[in-house]
Amino acid sequence: MPDRNPAGRAAGGGGACGRDGPQSAPPRQGCGVTATVYLDANATEPLRPAARAALLAALDGVGNPSSVHTAGRAARRILEDSRDAIARRLGGEIVFTSGGTESDALAIHALGHNRRLLIGATEHDAVRAARADAEILPVDANGVLDLTALETALSGSPALVCLMAANNETGTIQPVAEAAALCRRHGARLHVDAVQAAGRMAVDLRTLGADSLAISSHKLGGPAGAGALVLAADWDGPSLIVGGGQERGRRGGTPAIPIIAGFAAAIAEPAPDLLPLRQVAEQAAIACGGIVLGGDNRLANTICVALPGVAAQTQLIALDIAGIQVSAGSACSSGKVARSHVLEAMGLGALAGEAIRVSLPWNATQADVAAFATAYAAMTARVTRRAA
Repeated sequence: MPDRNPAGRAAGGGGACGRDGPQSAPPRQGCGVTATVYLDANATEPLRPAARAALLAALDGVGNPSSVHTAGRAARRILEDSRDAIARRLGGEIVFTSGGTESDALAIHALGHNRRLLIGATEHDAVRAARADAEILPVDANGVLDLTALETALSGSPALVCLMAANNETGTIQPVAEAAALCRRHGARLHVDAVQAAGRMAVDLRTLGADSLAISSHKLGGPAGAGALVLAADWDGPSLIVGGGQERGRRGGTPAIPIIAGFAAAIAEPAPDLLPLRQVAEQAAIACGGIVLGGDNRLANTICVALPGVAAQTQLIALDIAGIQVSAGSACSSGKVARSHVLEAMGLGALAGEAIRVSLPWNATQADVAAFATAYAAMTARVTRRAA
């Protein structure tokens, strides 16, 4: 477990970068080994205490929610209370799934039935791989969808548009409400991948004007293994998984009651204000020659920073040795470190293979950011000496 300091320590405002790194707290030590600092929340958030408590409490149950006896009714009560809690937070009707990937696939399969599929060039692979005939829409240098290109594409036959609320690699927030207005004008449907946004910014199906949202438990501090598709209205297409009629026939299979209970508990937790910590971390990286990507309108927890001339994998290994856990691109690529399709779509050329993602978890501290700043400075000093 990370060595947490709930009270935090001053991070020194990021400090200056030199051979010995910024003037900030040194990496924390324990038993002669550098303590790990987890800064990969966009891959998976640490489990929130309320979610852990709800998960453990529900594990004591034995009933199947489809059974009519006492234990079955108790399980059904947990399921429906969880459904109501998530619906109150996000609006719309909740269909429980196994996670964000299934929620995206289910939306495309059902809402996109007999419709063209239009997706932004920086969408997650769960959307990109769902249909081979998807039409790709361009983005600008910050990864923001080109709304003019979207409107042009909507002039054809009926379509389903898929657009992230916030990008998983850069944190860039998309103009979802504006895209929704264009979709309504042209009789198109809009599915929003809100997997990274939920729990980090305000997300409401009604406010966004979308037809559906995808969310995932483990991305907001719940246990892994559950997600939801949030619907504004019923669909007219087929189900992706058929079975015993669960989820009103939309998604077959016995629901994972304990995980769903933890999911509902996690989504009820308030989003922390991580912007001050993010600003300290990115200023420390900039002082060492890093280039922050994705523009200013980003999730408060996410930094995508490129170090020109240094491969992302080299940076990851160096930081991991120093006890700092970050990532490069999406964590959904079978453990591979490859050039980011997101950054390539933004026209960043070689930088697409030289960027890492630092994503602060809900329980990040000033000490965590100070440790990152020190490790990043030491890494850049080493690679600079090596290049010289």
